[in-house]
Amino acid sequence: MHHLPPLITDLALMLGAAAIITLLFKWMKQPLVLGYIIAGILVSPNFKFAPSILEVSDVQVWAEFGVIFLLFSLGLEFSFKKLVQVGGSSSVAASMEAIGMMALGYGTGQLMGWSTMDSIFLGAVLAVSSTTIIIKAIDELNLKKKKFASLVFGILIVEDIIAIGILVLLSTFATTQSFFSVETGLSILKLVFFMILWFVAGIFFIPTLLKKARHLMNDEILLIVSLAMCLLMVFLASHAGFSAALGAFVMGSLLAETTKAEKIEHLVAPVKDLFGAIFFVSVGMMINLSVIGEYIVPILIITVVCIVGKIITTGLGAFISGNTLKVSLQTGMSLAQIGEFSFIIASLGVALNVTSDFLYPTIVAVSGITTFTTPYLIKWSTPFFNWIDKRLPDKVKFSLAKYSSEAQTISAVSDWQQVVRSFIINLVVFSVLLTAIIYLSSEVLLPFVSEYFEDRIGAVSASSLTLLLMAPFLWALTVRNEQTESFARIFSQQQYRGPIWIMRGVKLALALFFILFVLNLFFDITIALVAAFIMVVLFAVFRRKIQVLYDRLERRFIANLNDRELQQELMEMQQAASIRNVALAPWDAHLTTFEIAPESPVIGKTLEELRWREQIGVNVAMIKRGQITIVVPQRHERIFPCDRLFVICTDAQAIKMNAVLRPDRKTSENFRDAEVELDKFTIEPDSPFLEKTIRESGLRSATNGLVVGIERNGVRILNPESTITFELGDVVWIVGEKQLLEKVT
Repeated sequence: MHHLPPLITDLALMLGAAAIITLLFKWMKQPLVLGYIIAGILVSPNFKFAPSILEVSDVQVWAEFGVIFLLFSLGLEFSFKKLVQVGGSSSVAASMEAIGMMALGYGTGQLMGWSTMDSIFLGAVLAVSSTTIIIKAIDELNLKKKKFASLVFGILIVEDIIAIGILVLLSTFATTQSFFSVETGLSILKLVFFMILWFVAGIFFIPTLLKKARHLMNDEILLIVSLAMCLLMVFLASHAGFSAALGAFVMGSLLAETTKAEKIEHLVAPVKDLFGAIFFVSVGMMINLSVIGEYIVPILIITVVCIVGKIITTGLGAFISGNTLKVSLQTGMSLAQIGEFSFIIASLGVALNVTSDFLYPTIVAVSGITTFTTPYLIKWSTPFFNWIDKRLPDKVKFSLAKYSSEAQTISAVSDWQQVVRSFIINLVVFSVLLTAIIYLSSEVLLPFVSEYFEDRIGAVSASSLTLLLMAPFLWALTVRNEQTESFARIFSQQQYRGPIWIMRGVKLALALFFILFVLNLFFDITIALVAAFIMVVLFAVFRRKIQVLYDRLERRFIANLNDRELQQELMEMQQAASIRNVALAPWDAHLTTFEIAPESPVIGKTLEELRWREQIGVNVAMIKRGQITIVVPQRHERIFPCDRLFVICTDAQAIKMNAVLRPDRKTSENFRDAEVELDKFTIEPDSPFLEKTIRESGLRSATNGLVVGIERNGVRILNPESTITFELGDVVWIVGEKQLLEKVT
């Protein structure tokens, strides 16, 4: 008889127990997470009244996959742009909750006589709430459209980042035994460095890769590619000294910015559910019921601290940031529990062997109790507020309402503040990118050159290649933040000249340092100084070409970053048009105007170089340049500052044009009264254009216009080539001068 490996038997036992218990919990309308934990208790070696797991170590490996895929899925729901959009209120409330609960948890542990490490981990565990449980509870209570619910979701997004930071800090603290050590500071800097690098590189490459390969990807291949990316980032994060959970979360966040995010999330869901079930069952396996019985008093104390502490800290943070007392109270009572992230933090202490045996089962027991109380706390939050509101004096209620109203006042950001913020962001981001290029050069390129080339030839080739890769980012480091309206206004008004020149000095000194550092990797300092001078001269000579290269990189990055939102808006427009049952034009186009800002990256380029027609699908119908009007400009026409472009495009294409011209620029209203217009006509049997190509028809010269579309047998041909022949029944769409079009159409 063939002998089954213990792992298969163990998995059968775990999943069988999980299936039975979760069915029971589903029938009782209780959280499935608790069902998995109870199933783990039943199959644990600590439980003597049922069959138990044979190879616990193998199960822990599978549980590690559960953590990876849970964090990967959490990242897919997160996205870095959501973090920017949650607003100050969510950030303030989440920060106050995290700081307050860490202090309360540490103090509670110390009062109960626990060790310093146990108390620190207790505080860290209480600092974050359960995303899964809260979202599920709010959804089941049909409260997703309430104001407090959107605030809760924003807080949960910020908490995800806080939890990642806690994991990194605790890993360092476990070895250094100090939060204020040099190692801790270096860990924080390293985390910031890699997060910026992964975000910029990921947004630049990953969406592009998925778009290029979209014709090759079915559901199966997309799932394999996504999981491969996840595990690759897990490897890179581990190689950089971070946890596997961080790598999985980061890759999920990067994929969340792509147009395939929802599809990937749908495909990964069964994988996450399977391995997540194994993880939560393994959590239950680590619980010893005798330990829970022994520590029932600490469990109850921590439960009270968790519920009361989170209501106070989160509610206070929400109120301070400008929300009403009712919304603040509802928010605090919604977040009064701990869950899956707390298990991961507690399991870190077990893995590092720095916490006591009783801490993990204690945390799980607290999580179980608070999970049960969560729906009731959310449901009771409004009656509880009404009870408080009836007993508050009128003066107190007036003062609270006045503070809430005043706290929501938005103060304008001055031009100087925007310039300083832009300076700091540019300095940090481009320094990270340049440092990464130098590191790769020293770790990969330099050893390769030393092995396969002569010293002099290899050094010159390697240093030249490295500086070539650095060139666009060196240019951006020194001048990019000065190409903004805020900087232009300050500079034209001759304000802050001293600080501006200090900023310039800092940027130039840093750029020169990077150049010297690279050259010193390959040459001695004397040669490096001479070579650095030569490189500065070359940068000055070729600065325009370097700027063009950087502009291309930046446009690619911005397009990738905004592509998901653009696709969603386009889909919504198409759905709205379908509902209205409106017959769309070939491209649902209209005439829209764009103002070219002085700092726009397209200035000085010809229409042929910009390739807007090929890349975006738009047509430039007219350019107004002061008193000069250029109708249907030729491909060699260049774009100049303050030009006014009249463009034939859809709403979605207009958004893409904004991203190309300048991300924060808004389109003006449709220009309906321009000297050019969009019109159509049908090729009749007596038409002079029948069986002629577009070029032979002479339409361009006759209308001073451009054929932008043809409808033929229900098929739409957008931006047709000049060699296409007109056929009987063709509907021809053309843009040109209004008076000349009337003669043709």
